[in-house]
This record gives sequence, C-alpha cells and structure tokens, in this order.
Amino acid sequence: MVNIYVIAGPTATGKTKVAIELAKRINGEIVSCDSMQLYKYMNIGSAKPTKEELEEVKHHLIGVVDPSEFFTVAKYQKLAYEAIDDIVSRGKTPVVVGGTGLYLNSLIYEMDFAAKPLNAKRRIELESMSAEVLYAYLSEINCGAAGRIHPNNKKKVIRAIEATELGKEVKPFEECNIKNQAYDFKLYGLNWDRKVLYERINQRVENMISEGLVDEVKHMFSLGLTCDNFSMKGIGYKEIIEYLNGNYNLEDAIYLIKRNTRHFAKRQQTWFKKYEDMIWIDVDEDTEVADIVEKIL
Repeated sequence: MVNIYVIAGPTATGKTKVAIELAKRINGEIVSCDSMQLYKYMNIGSAKPTKEELEEVKHHLIGVVDPSEFFTVAKYQKLAYEAIDDIVSRGKTPVVVGGTGLYLNSLIYEMDFAAKPLNAKRRIELESMSAEVLYAYLSEINCGAAGRIHPNNKKKVIRAIEATELGKEVKPFEECNIKNQAYDFKLYGLNWDRKVLYERINQRVENMISEGLVDEVKHMFSLGLTCDNFSMKGIGYKEIIEYLNGNYNLEDAIYLIKRNTRHFAKRQQTWFKKYEDMIWIDVDEDTEVADIVEKIL
C-alpha cells in the first residue's frame, strides 16, 4: 500500500517548512490541502509558499483555480487524487499539507461524490408537492436526513428524497468514517502552545499587511471580483473589503483579521483532534524543522 504523509494543524504552525524538508528527505512532492491557496493571484492573504519554497520541492494544487470559480470539496478530491496518482506513478512519495479539514476528510475517507442518474419525471413530481408533504415523506423513508434538514428547505428535502430512493445513504460529511483503503495515510499534527500560536498569528497578519495585502485585494477588484465571490470570503480578504468599502478603518480591519484567524485556528485544532491516528508533535520557537522531520521519520 502506498504511503502518504500528511502534515496538518492550525494556521501559522509552520506546516509548509516541515513538509518541504520532509519531501526532500523522502523524494517526495507536496499536495496542498488548503482551500485558499488553490486560487490564482491570492498569494499574500492565503499565506502561499514563497517563490523560493515552491522551487525547493514540486508543489501541486497551488494557484490552479480562477478565483471567480465556485470550488467544491468534490473538485478538490478529484484534483488531489489525480496529483497523488501522478506522484506515485513517478516513484515519488506524496506529502499532503494544509489546514482545511473537509478537504483532508475527502482524501482519508471514502467519499463518493459521483451523482447517480436522476429520474427527471420523478423530480417534476416531487417539485409539484408542498414542502409539508415532502418533509413528511422524507421523515418516513429517512428520518436521519429529515432530522438534519429544515422542513422549509424544499430543495434539500427533494435531494435527500432522491438520494434515499436511489439507495444512496444521506449523512453529514463529517460522519463519513470508512477509511480509504487505497493509501496508507500517515497523519502528523504540529502542536503549539495556544498563547504562542496566537502571537504567531498576530505577527503573520502584520506581515501580510506590510507585504501588500490591501493592494492584493484591490487587484482582485480590478479583475472583476466582488465580496459575492466565494474566494473573497476568506479571512483577510473579507475584512479588507469592508475597509475598502469604508465600513472599517484599517486598524479595525487588522484587528478583525487577527481575531478571526485566532478563532479559525481554534476550530481547526478541534477538527484535527478528532483524528484518532493523528500523531501530535509538540513544537515551539526553539524547535528545529529538521528535528520535527526526524520525529516523523
């Protein structure tokens, strides 16, 4: 079975440097698992690897999607598998690195996003029913799905009915726990003291501002993007948009980016702690990247 190394953890934990050093040691290539680094042009706010880092080791799924595109977990899974299979076919070892938990789930667990053929006649029939009747029917055939969907969300109720009638189990993404047997995922998380991590996050935001985050957002506007684009809803971008729209001053925007990033890091930590086979490596400012890689190996 093919080994795939995964370097995970909250934002600002130093995952990129560890992944690059590991890839060098094991003849590997990196597959990004970051929902923002996928987008073109969005370099500063997404904390993409630097030009020098990208040249050290071959990276996949960095700056490959137009920011005007609505990108899904299913699309990520497809591109990531293609990259992983390509790396393996050339005798190299994939190193998956990033902090987007949903994306990582789509690789580690069996997630079938392929839609089964729908019955157009049945769809018309369902759409002609009232929300009340539809929900009552869903409650009969799949009470679990009914418990997770609001009775008035007719679109979701219909999709759940169709999936159930086609024999496809409908359950929350995060509850899928059947491991992908095609690969052997080796999970490693970088664990920092929370106070120190928050200080690193605050400093990273200051660095982003000095590196030109405001100009980067202005450039995105010049490309025709707006706050309605999914890519522009990421932390760092949405706050600067509010600043440029005159709703905040820059100081307030910076404060909100720091706060929102800290909250995000806390949610990431909670997510990754759910992985029972994740090996956590304690890290501090004095820890050498080479020592972390030694522990992994």
